[in-house]
Amino acid sequence: MARIEKSTAVYKTPFSKGYWRDAAMELKDTKMLVFAALIIALRVALKTLVKIPLAPNLDITPAFLANALGAMVYGPVVGGLAAIISDVLGVLLRGDTYFLPYVLTEISGSVIFAMFFYRQKITPTRVILSRFCICLFVNILMQTPIDILFQKVMYGKSTYVLTLPRIFKNLFMFPIESVVLTLFLRVMQPLTTRMRLTYVKSEGLSFTKKQVVLLLVLVMVGVASVFGYLFIHYNTTSITTGYTTQEVIDNNKKMQPILLEDNDYFDDLTTVTIIDYAAKPFLQSKVTYDVSVYQVADGVEVTDALWKLKKTPASKHEDLTKVGTAVIVIDEATGEVLSVEAKPQN
Repeated sequence: MARIEKSTAVYKTPFSKGYWRDAAMELKDTKMLVFAALIIALRVALKTLVKIPLAPNLDITPAFLANALGAMVYGPVVGGLAAIISDVLGVLLRGDTYFLPYVLTEISGSVIFAMFFYRQKITPTRVILSRFCICLFVNILMQTPIDILFQKVMYGKSTYVLTLPRIFKNLFMFPIESVVLTLFLRVMQPLTTRMRLTYVKSEGLSFTKKQVVLLLVLVMVGVASVFGYLFIHYNTTSITTGYTTQEVIDNNKKMQPILLEDNDYFDDLTTVTIIDYAAKPFLQSKVTYDVSVYQVADGVEVTDALWKLKKTPASKHEDLTKVGTAVIVIDEATGEVLSVEAKPQN
């Protein structure tokens, strides 16, 4: 078999044809594939078995160190494939339910590391930026909607607040992991260069004052970005999207006595109240419910089959006629009804 001539070029950025051509050529290098297999095994073992506790409910999983090392050596193409394999093997060994969208976070993390480390001079700034991008864009902004989708598919509801501990954990862990990763690569890069796995001469990795400032600035940017993300989400997404069927029934029923207590528009009618939208601003306990009031057709029994309806199915239901709307504001922390504004249908 003819020997494959392999480039040892070093690049300033990953945005060149040569960079991606060399990354793809790693698939033909047996040594790289063997190294990738070792990294996959190491990632699975570290992610499954090893956790370093820092505080109650707060620990560091060193699998990201193996991921970064692998990405530095074999680049984004092999790195993406290795991420898929390690994710599937990890789920199988843990006995978890496999949810395909999660593999996107694994691939993204590997590719981001590779774009900062593969065939490039590694500096603390690159380490900081790589870890920041993964913490913010992958672990928070990408994984949060995947978590919500997973809860919706598997359990029929999505509890957004469950993602908050992970969000703040990433913000807290980002500076720590950046320092740990810098020290790790400071040791490993000379070794990989001597083994001819990497081709960039190591000049040592140490933080300067400017890089410490960068680390602090990125922490603040991350905090601001997360709060902006949460603000937009809470102000544009109805909390009813996370309701289970029973919660839809219970909350629809809860609106009716509140509505009828101070309003006589609908006293003589057999009605059901259906929540169309529920807005809960970020970090507030006040919830504003937009409610539609429907008259039930004569002779039709009011059962949970009607109470479980949401906005669109209710508006199209043959046994329901819309007779009014209401805006009900409730302080969920105290249960106090703050205001009720009802309008009959014109």
